[in-house]
Amino acid sequence: MGAEKRLEQLGIKLPAWQGEKYDGQNYGRMKPYHIVGKMLFISGQIPQINGTTIYPGRLGDTVNLAQGYEAARITGINILAGIKQALGDLDRLKGVVRMLHFVVSSPTFYDVHKVSSGVSDLFYEVYGEKIGVGCRATIGVMTLALNNCFETWSDFEIK
Repeated sequence: MGAEKRLEQLGIKLPAWQGEKYDGQNYGRMKPYHIVGKMLFISGQIPQINGTTIYPGRLGDTVNLAQGYEAARITGINILAGIKQALGDLDRLKGVVRMLHFVVSSPTFYDVHKVSSGVSDLFYEVYGEKIGVGCRATIGVMTLALNNCFETWSDFEIK
């Protein structure tokens, strides 16, 4: 089953980014993606819907684990929109190479890896084990732009 059909089954609608449009450009000069050979590099994605930050704040303070997980999942949806923008077809993805997650957290919040699972679980649900699971790391940070609680930088292999 293709990724688009799987998204439909999951009830997920992707943002419709076209050309060089990308919400991250509100933060400074950058392009939404870059392709080198068989590699796709997606610029940082955050949990925003139509420019609205979802669950702003800090994990372990103003944002709880369930909200952080959902913020990461929304970020994953935005990453998928970036893949579609870059490749035109989600099924051109050969695999997740790596993702680097940043979680804004209090000094005593130690479950940053559980927050990141919001993205990892989404990619597994859409693509399965072989394509949707790659390497990942999660870093707890003190702040991100516009009070976002989560951000991901991701790299993929293209068919």
